[in-house]
Amino acid sequence: MHSVEEQIKSIKRHAAGIVPEQELEEKLKKSEKSGTPLRIKLGLDPTAPDIHIGNAVPLHMLQTFQKYGHQAILIIGDYTATIGDPSGQNTMRPQLEEHEVVENAQTYLDQAEKILDMEKTELVYNSEWFSEMDLADVIKLAGKLTVARCLERDDFKNRLDKAIPISLHELLYPLMQAYDSVKIKSDIELGGTDQIFNILLGRDLQRETGMEPQVAVTNELLVGLDGTEKMSKSKGNYIGINEPPATIYGKAMSIGDDLMEKYFYLATDLPDKEIEDLLSGQTHPREAKAQLAEAIVERYHGAEAADQARTEFNRVFRERKLPSEMPELKVPEDLVENGRAWIVQLVKLSGRAESNGQARRLIRQGGVSMGETVETLEQIKDINKKLPVKDGLILKIGKRHFRKLSV
Repeated sequence: MHSVEEQIKSIKRHAAGIVPEQELEEKLKKSEKSGTPLRIKLGLDPTAPDIHIGNAVPLHMLQTFQKYGHQAILIIGDYTATIGDPSGQNTMRPQLEEHEVVENAQTYLDQAEKILDMEKTELVYNSEWFSEMDLADVIKLAGKLTVARCLERDDFKNRLDKAIPISLHELLYPLMQAYDSVKIKSDIELGGTDQIFNILLGRDLQRETGMEPQVAVTNELLVGLDGTEKMSKSKGNYIGINEPPATIYGKAMSIGDDLMEKYFYLATDLPDKEIEDLLSGQTHPREAKAQLAEAIVERYHGAEAADQARTEFNRVFRERKLPSEMPELKVPEDLVENGRAWIVQLVKLSGRAESNGQARRLIRQGGVSMGETVETLEQIKDINKKLPVKDGLILKIGKRHFRKLSV
């Protein structure tokens, strides 16, 4: 049996805020005394097909509560995802089609299994109640929230000040998230710091319906690889938990030294003392970052994969050798003329550029090389160049991406 003190210490390790903190302690003590697990809510809107390590922070917090015997409740916002969460956004999110939400939700669950014990997780979809509501129900629910209260949110206030449109359906989103808390009778809701308005609104709505209000436990938002923006797949500054170990390791090695502390605490399972020692200055920053990258890989792929990823990274970037395995790049016959192919088309074909324009930019920036061995890799900057292609040629794009050509 885990003591209340132990639970609070563990929760605080990753929490940016607990509102109100005293109520968390009271709920934990009440749970301990009665033997009744607390109901811990985390809502996920499947707006993209992949979970990155920033999305995973509250999932690991949910797993912490689950470890202590509480009831983990994962709400898949298949209904709210069609609206789009406005939290932290300076523009309206695009609304998704139902089939996109369904597909994304399945991949979310497949990846969530890396973190949660899904057999012990209560899984619910908020379409179960929202799809049954008629207009009268929506109007009644909307009457619980004033426009003035909505505009207390920084993101709405900033958009209003800048004359950026706010659609009516966006104002309903916080209320819908709050209503989820009423329906599943949550004791604690988890989420990023950008969710605090929505979570506290859930407290208000629960109180209005005669329920004991939930406690908000928020986590810091993980800054992306660019060092400035919140980690996001749409911004390309993310590390996906389902990416290959070598990719995760390489991306982690690219983060700035000033981000290492946040990543250690939010994205690894290393003990506090070990993290403190690595960041004390006694360990070279390059080695500390290598330990960070290895810990992130181990969290999702295991110790053996982490060790192999480190070995492979050192092989390519320290020993200047080719990767032991490279994806094949099959060059279609219609792209080859007299044994040559246009470099722009090869780069686009590799999957590292979504368009010819993006491929041209990569080439002009010096990010593309080609050759038969590491020693013969030649940087290509001429966007009009047509290169001889044959089986076994190596195409290198950026610092970490290699393709072996086959014709």
